[in-house]
Amino acid sequence: MLGLKEFVTEELNPENKKCVEGAEVFVPSPLLSSGMCFVDTPGLGSVFTGNLATTQAFIPHIDAALVVVGADPPIAGEELALVEAVGKQVQDLILVINKADRTSDPERAAAARFTRQVLEKRLQRPMGQVFEVSATDRLASHGPLRDWERLLASLHHLVEDSGKNLARAAGGRGLQRLSEQLLAVISEDRNALRRPIEESERRIELMKGTINEAERSMRELSFLFMAEQQRISDLFVDRHKEFLRYAWTESEAEFTRELISVSLGFGPHYRRRVMHLAQEISRRKVMPWLKPEQEEGERQFHAVALRFVEMGNNFLIKLVDAGLSELTRMPHALDLEKGLRARSRFIFEEFIGTAAPPSPLRWLADVFLPLAGGRKLITNEAREFLQHLLEVNSSRVQNDVLNRIQESRERLEVEIRKLLHEVRRIAEQALDRARKVKEKGAPAIQLEVERLDRFERDVCALV
Repeated sequence: MLGLKEFVTEELNPENKKCVEGAEVFVPSPLLSSGMCFVDTPGLGSVFTGNLATTQAFIPHIDAALVVVGADPPIAGEELALVEAVGKQVQDLILVINKADRTSDPERAAAARFTRQVLEKRLQRPMGQVFEVSATDRLASHGPLRDWERLLASLHHLVEDSGKNLARAAGGRGLQRLSEQLLAVISEDRNALRRPIEESERRIELMKGTINEAERSMRELSFLFMAEQQRISDLFVDRHKEFLRYAWTESEAEFTRELISVSLGFGPHYRRRVMHLAQEISRRKVMPWLKPEQEEGERQFHAVALRFVEMGNNFLIKLVDAGLSELTRMPHALDLEKGLRARSRFIFEEFIGTAAPPSPLRWLADVFLPLAGGRKLITNEAREFLQHLLEVNSSRVQNDVLNRIQESRERLEVEIRKLLHEVRRIAEQALDRARKVKEKGAPAIQLEVERLDRFERDVCALV
């Protein structure tokens, strides 16, 4: 039987090649039996498969957050940015400093004080207690408890006193969208009963014309989306060029300098050694640059996704002004989550693999090249390999962000088209139902209107 580690560790599932989206684990815990669900998001600071992006993509779906940071160093960088984003989404934010067994009391006190001050400044609200614990000690059942019992009490308090509010808030968001759809159907049904059939038919024909025109106008919206994509592309092209400008100069100098220490020997072995040298130098240059570049990529992606939603909603507002007033009954049809669903698929070309001769013929040539004084050819190929690794891997962030922007744009356009067709479908079905009711006479129409009125009151009361 395969274990959990087979799917959730970098060692056994490198770069998430098994395409795991999540792992659900059940534990016999009184705390969890109350209905609380813990979601452990990927850690930060990794260069593997967009861990930060996965964590950020989950933010809109949480009701409370348990933020675990270290004492050395205290919260900073992308951890701080993520906690700030979470803190703006939820009111209940529990802060924990882990690995208390590895630091002194003054160090933990300073870290707790610093963490609280930084977050209060960022979130513009007071923070509660910062709990100091050691997960290692608790798993081994030894060492001082520190704040462990107070942390558990805080979690139980969250379940007992805040759980209903959290569930109500989450349900409220779903009810809001559902109620808007139901109220749109009720209103359309009632209006179709009250107006002449011929008027409803003319109205639907006009609506079809407006929607068809809107479909054509989607091209204008697409042009705006394309302009945003081009702006981001130009930004990352410039950043990429700037990186290559100094990285290649420095890398080539390092390669020339360190090539002296590479032993000569057998041709294929020499190729392997100089290729590994190229790999190591490219890794030293690319990896430190990738981390801040990924962070910038995330910022740019979220900004563009929000902009897409704004442009989409402005487009719908124009349609309302053009006569498609039915859209006003569904104001939450497009929201921020619609623009933020595209996940990162950040990958980089392996720094190993292409170092070995690609064919037996190449291997045979390498055997005789040193004998013919051809080591220069091998070193020149290694320089080209070094340049290739720098260029390809430094463009990965740009490609990832642009792919996500394209996916976000396509999904948002689909949502807009679905909304337009939903409005037409509601009107057409309302007309069909009105025809059937009107065939039964005025009393049946009155009874149906009264039923719709009651249904409308029930939906409003539910929300």
